[in-house]
Order: sequence, then C-alpha cells, then structure tokens
Amino acid sequence: MDLTKNSSENVDYMIEKIKEKLNVMNLGAIKSTHFDGEMYEELKEIYDMIMRKNTFSPNEMQAIAEELGNLRKR
Repeated sequence: MDLTKNSSENVDYMIEKIKEKLNVMNLGAIKSTHFDGEMYEELKEIYDMIMRKNTFSPNEMQAIAEELGNLRKR
C-alpha cells in the first residue's frame, strides 16, 4: 500500500491500523468518514508516529485522541 498518495482507501487503512494499535474500545468513535483529504498529511504523521511506538502512556493516548479530534471534519 502506497500511503504517500492521498486517497480514501489510504485514510481507511490508516484509521483501521491506528484503532488496532491503540486498542480503541469504542470502534465507532473513530471512523475514516470523519476525515477528509485536506488533513491527509497530518493524519499520516500521526499514523507514522503511532506505528513506530510499541506502548503508549495514558497522557500520550489522550494527546493522540485530541489530535485526531482536531483533524475531524467540522
């Protein structure tokens, strides 16, 4: 998968991987439809950071959730 390209399939993929890695309990809380192509680069940066780490502190989880919330379509 080429995540350098801005596509809805790539957004779907990154959101699913983020949810898996973070063990998101409320799967409905994060949906790929909440994000659009304008925020692709920011979403990709968050995705890359999450994929590099193995564990997350509660503060990191909170910060990630806030960042994802800031990227959501208004």
